Amino acid sequence: MNALAHPTRRAILQRVMRHETRVTDLAAPFDLSLNAVSKHIRVLETANLVKRRRVWREHFVSFNAQPLNVVSAWIDEQRAVWTQRFDNLDAFLKQEMAAQEQAEQRKENPQ
Repeated sequence: MNALAHPTRRAILQRVMRHETRVTDLAAPFDLSLNAVSKHIRVLETANLVKRRRVWREHFVSFNAQPLNVVSAWIDEQRAVWTQRFDNLDAFLKQEMAAQEQAEQRKENPQ
């Protein structure tokens, strides 16, 4: 997710995950202009990770977990697939090694 590639956007997301926050309060800890922080927030909005609401002149940003939940579910599915594949490979390699050991033992101890 490109929206999470920049550390400033990750920091903004961390803050709004706790509670809805005014844009000016989000900008305070960063050595960036309010305009630059707003651009980062727009990237997060485009990715649907945050929602912005306006009350008079104040802009408030809140977290939207749904896109991350979708990504998390996909990662869990992929993890299950790859775990099964590695387990299958492990079982296959163990069978091959056991067969190879048996063949070597037959060579060493012919009856």
